[in-house]
Amino acid sequence: MLAIHVVRGCQVKAHLTLDPINLTKKSYHSTMSALITPPELRRRWVTRQEIALLDVREEGPYSISHPLWALSVPISEIEDKLPSLVPRLSAPIVVYDAGEGYVERAVASVEALGYHDVAILEGGLSGYAKVGELYRDVNVPSKAFGELVEAIRQTPSISAEDADKLLASNDNVVVLDVRRYEEYHIMSIPHGRSCPGGELLYRIFEAAPSSDTTVIVNCAGRTRGLVGTQSLLNSGVPNKVMALRNGTIGWTLGGLPLDQNKAVRVPLPSQEAGVKARHHAEAWAKHVGVPVIDADELARLVQDRDSRSLYLLDVRDPEEYADGHVKGFTSAPGGQLVQATDEWVGVRGGQIVLYDTDGVRARMTATWLLQLGWEVYVLSESSPVQDIAPDQEAPSWLATELPSITVDELTSMEQVTVVDLARSPAYKKGHIPGSWFASGPELVRDLNNMQDAKNNMVALTSLDGRIAAANVQHARDMTGRQVAYLVGGTQAWVEAGRPLETEPRWLSQPIDVYKRPYEGTSNAREDMQAYIDWEHQLVAQLANDGVACFHVKRGMDDGGD
Repeated sequence: MLAIHVVRGCQVKAHLTLDPINLTKKSYHSTMSALITPPELRRRWVTRQEIALLDVREEGPYSISHPLWALSVPISEIEDKLPSLVPRLSAPIVVYDAGEGYVERAVASVEALGYHDVAILEGGLSGYAKVGELYRDVNVPSKAFGELVEAIRQTPSISAEDADKLLASNDNVVVLDVRRYEEYHIMSIPHGRSCPGGELLYRIFEAAPSSDTTVIVNCAGRTRGLVGTQSLLNSGVPNKVMALRNGTIGWTLGGLPLDQNKAVRVPLPSQEAGVKARHHAEAWAKHVGVPVIDADELARLVQDRDSRSLYLLDVRDPEEYADGHVKGFTSAPGGQLVQATDEWVGVRGGQIVLYDTDGVRARMTATWLLQLGWEVYVLSESSPVQDIAPDQEAPSWLATELPSITVDELTSMEQVTVVDLARSPAYKKGHIPGSWFASGPELVRDLNNMQDAKNNMVALTSLDGRIAAANVQHARDMTGRQVAYLVGGTQAWVEAGRPLETEPRWLSQPIDVYKRPYEGTSNAREDMQAYIDWEHQLVAQLANDGVACFHVKRGMDDGGD
């Protein structure tokens, strides 16, 4: 067992790390940072100008209250999360908190990555609340949009009780679960098969080859089930299609049992089924106005990415992406991209190019992103495309010499305190024996409050060591303690054959992750019902806010827009 307490006169060495983290920390601002007013921020959203709004608190407080288009980027994770969310150094970035005092440090961290148009939101969260709506939960734009889709298109749904009766009395019904496979595997509706949302139209004619088959689409709550159902209806499939009302939450609240550990997937389509799906996708994408570009047009967009934020996203199944993909494109499965666009695309007003190999998935994903107000293009599947070279002007975090230790050095120490900056669910699943969980944003506060072993060296770790490295200098400067990071993080510890433990030690309260009431099997009934009730009021909140810029397209036979 590793003893987590002091180094016997051990001098911590500074290793020049070879991983692609780049760490050149600036000192904190001594002068006042630029400010942007909440009305000006909102004006830029409405006029479709590029801007990224960063909430630099932890996800827990963020999930309680934030503006519609705010991104959750905790201050301790800026170096790790921001470059992919905001790939252009000249993109306008705004940061805010709720009075915790993070913003000046956040500005310094953002500028240290090379960004040069960074401002603080005047008045922070409370200042914004005077002019705009505040939302709870996460991935709110997509969830609010799903509710708007149902309200405008009258998306058909079926209650859990009626679905249960239908499945018991009719063999010609398929249940398609549009969540990520990992979510489906944990718990699912009886008879359900995994078919993630971006794959629905692509695989529907394998799942339901007969037009007489009734299709029930479900997710955990509402959004993905509603959007998936409407995707099939929009594309004109001949089947009767309904969303399972309120998904697995509705099923549970109805007192019905869920399956667990199921592994039934809808297979890839045959050539005939794929051609059929493409015909439907092309018709609907043309109706919505999805622009399809070739390799030359893509090259022009790439050439201009220093003046316009550009996101290149491969919307195929993650396993297909892993088997081979065009370099420069990031894996963003279509259903999840629509459900949680803010996890891939950080600059509202940026450009998006979608890629697939079948002519179905990128088009269907693009139809939703266009309605969500994004500027989106589909790369023609028939257009040969070469790997995209990395942008030399992209955000960078250059590695300089920082105090660091290896796994072997850590195991030889007797007086050292290991502090883990991984998200709390990962920490609870397994961590270095004796290590403490700490809040990244409040690491300094909690280290200063730690009375035991005050003279110990502090070894920071995280899943792969990146976030740990990003917080070393701040912790050293503000605590006066010896602080180093574990090279390779907890992953390197495991790869070295060292054991993990699950007994938690809380240096900080675990408010770093919002417990989603629609994931897992241990949610309280009142939390699930409150979540459904909250989703139902989102359309009214959107209408009162006025910055969404959504436009739900009418059907091909509706005679209108």
